[in-house]
Amino acid sequence: MNSGTLKTVIQNKVATVSFFHPAGNSLPGDLLEQLSNEFKLLSKNDAVHVVVLKSEGDRAFCGGASFDELLAITTKEDGARFFMGFANVLNAMRASDKIVIGSIQGKTVGGGVGLAAACDYCFATEKASIKLSELTIGIGPFVIEPAVERKIGKAAFCELSLDATHWQTAYWGKEKGLFAKVYESSKEMEEAVVQLSEKLAFYNQEALFEMKKIFWKGTEPWGELLEERAKISGKLVLSDFTKKALSKFKK
Repeated sequence: MNSGTLKTVIQNKVATVSFFHPAGNSLPGDLLEQLSNEFKLLSKNDAVHVVVLKSEGDRAFCGGASFDELLAITTKEDGARFFMGFANVLNAMRASDKIVIGSIQGKTVGGGVGLAAACDYCFATEKASIKLSELTIGIGPFVIEPAVERKIGKAAFCELSLDATHWQTAYWGKEKGLFAKVYESSKEMEEAVVQLSEKLAFYNQEALFEMKKIFWKGTEPWGELLEERAKISGKLVLSDFTKKALSKFKK
């Protein structure tokens, strides 16, 4: 299976982390592990003051979980292990000492919505429609729910997760609090990302760190919570409903 790629460029105290996968920037286990490890390393890197998260290409920001890997799961333990990949990334972003800025250039599905929600500040383009499609394949957005609900609230999360075939616009995401700003083009968005990240990089880092702790106050139990959620998803992914749905989508 293609594991995709991850690269980090550090310039002017800003680390830009870019991921790519040929299947709509979906996230297999290897790439999830690389992402969580990279956030942990950058958190300890004194040469980095701000982290920008983006994906390559101009169509999809993130297609969510890798369908190939979901189909390959045969035990509850393997299922839980796969979904812990998302949990580990969210927890690494949450626990990072650095402010994380999201740069969302295209459509975002499932776990990708979780990544956007785990950013401290998130920019998007008009093409950054969002969807939580998990129920259509017999599982649910259990692991990412704490991050998404924290950003958009319970009512909006219910709407997004239950209307699982509907794309919400980037402006809907901005209205609900997922995105701070929405731009007409990627060029405009990228310029705004650079401006904010470079400003933040030269602010008092101790002050930013203390602000980060305030932003995420009350999320300390997420380590255990997300592990429990990963087990739920790991069990459901073995259902006949999910196996048939994944096979249908893949065909």
